[in-house]
Amino acid sequence: MAGLETTGSNPDVGLLYDINGLTATAPDWVDRVVTVAGEYGLILALVLLTVWTWWRVRRTDCREEAAGAVAAVVWAPLAAGIALLVNIPIRGFVGRPSPAEQHRGIEELVAVRGDFSFVSDHATLAMALAVGLFIAHRRAGLAGIALAVLLGFSRVYLGVHYPTDVIGGLALGTAVALLLSPLASALLTPLTKLIARSAKVGRLVWSPKGTRDEAGSVEEGREQEQGRERQEDGVRQESGAVGVSRRRDRDLAA
Repeated sequence: MAGLETTGSNPDVGLLYDINGLTATAPDWVDRVVTVAGEYGLILALVLLTVWTWWRVRRTDCREEAAGAVAAVVWAPLAAGIALLVNIPIRGFVGRPSPAEQHRGIEELVAVRGDFSFVSDHATLAMALAVGLFIAHRRAGLAGIALAVLLGFSRVYLGVHYPTDVIGGLALGTAVALLLSPLASALLTPLTKLIARSAKVGRLVWSPKGTRDEAGSVEEGREQEQGRERQEDGVRQESGAVGVSRRRDRDLAA
């Protein structure tokens, strides 16, 4: 297939030149930072954010709530993997070459593997992961979305993608993470609930904020209730004994 338009009159191409053209005036250290961030750094930041989100959502007093949230966190990397698989036939169908193959003057800061340009794998993976996190934890998800957008910008800056490649990747990652989320939740939540009840690996899903877990709190409540019942029985028995003693004294006096 001929693919998307690549002529200079296309605003997509004009924006490509504007963003990639920043490399001509930027210091060398900026290019190095953007290269590391665009290739590995921002993806690593999203992975660390995913780990932090998992650690955060399991810290709650409600086991059911923790199980649902952890299931959403598990879905985030799964959504990223599925989105990348969905992108494989899209890239082949569109068949868009990389910008440097089509336009002169593009500063390509990283080597392109000869793959097609549309849709950006990096943007797809990052946004799917970020939207999955948003389902589990709003603030973490917003931070992840910001990282995904920065990653997309860096790919254009590096000269390996058109802006529409990035926009398409962000849209694809969002669609996969959102549309398949109900099915993923229905499949993953029962599993996380089962794990949460396990004595050995339960803390992978649920780690109560307090010093005692739910089972311990229930047991403590039962012991307190039994103690109150024993105390009330003792009071009743003592009252009964006093009553009998008083009647006996009255009988003797009579």
